[in-house]
Amino acid sequence: MAAESYPSRPVRLIIPAGAGGVTDILGRVVAAKMTESTGQQVIVDNRPGASGIVGSQIVAKAPPDGHTLLMVFPSHPVNPSLYADIPYDTATAFAPVSMVSAVAPVLVVASQFPAKSMKELVALAKAKPGQLNHGSVGSGSMGALGAELLRSLAGIQFTQVSYKGSPQALTALMSGEIEFYLMGSAGSVGPQVKAGRIRALGVGAKQRISILPDVPTIGETVPGYEARGWNGILAPARTPKAIVDRLHREIVKVVRSPEFAQVVTAEGATAVGNTPAEFDAVIRADLAKWAKIIRENGIRAQ
Repeated sequence: MAAESYPSRPVRLIIPAGAGGVTDILGRVVAAKMTESTGQQVIVDNRPGASGIVGSQIVAKAPPDGHTLLMVFPSHPVNPSLYADIPYDTATAFAPVSMVSAVAPVLVVASQFPAKSMKELVALAKAKPGQLNHGSVGSGSMGALGAELLRSLAGIQFTQVSYKGSPQALTALMSGEIEFYLMGSAGSVGPQVKAGRIRALGVGAKQRISILPDVPTIGETVPGYEARGWNGILAPARTPKAIVDRLHREIVKVVRSPEFAQVVTAEGATAVGNTPAEFDAVIRADLAKWAKIIRENGIRAQ
């Protein structure tokens, strides 16, 4: 199919997560804007389950014609190291189109916690090896893996305590049940920080973020630290380059739109819109990075 005639029918955007989360919210903006610009309806199809594997499998097996796309989230490069029976090869089953957004996890502590900075937290953890508790919402979550990366790079020891979700972990943090929590998104923690109920010590991105401009990066204290999450668009492998390039142009229009900027900023993320080759490099780098962390720390799927 020539790129000029694409899309020739409605496009299905598989979101391998439930409605209402960051991936779903951003995916719906992408779908709406692409519907406007292409003249063909882009239909959001939520297919949650198995850390994104259920929805991803649909796209891996779809015809490579650009009419079935996938909106992935941070578990995409993590899953191969946690699950032995994934029904596709993460590295080869998809054609990267573009990363649409990047989000930085934020390390928070209770307002009464004695450590007032990342330097003080690291020093306290070293003084009390294994005695501090970190909140986790799943072994494969960006928060849990980001904490394990901190363990490796800072040379500290702590205990991971699992919770059903972020609200439960935040309640545990404020009650003193856990000492620190690496939240997956600044958008969900900003109000509590501004209200003084919790304190943000560091963000996981390479640069400081606009929603918390006064909070330093974790890497300023722990050199080499970066644990950003991201959302991006994939097509099935063997999708013609001309169609991937057309899709990329459409995605760039979306991420540069005022509507997308408003939504992505509210979620504590940043718009990206990189090239297929750049997105592919990010995926491959994260596959290797998280595989090493998971292997070294003996992490298992929960």
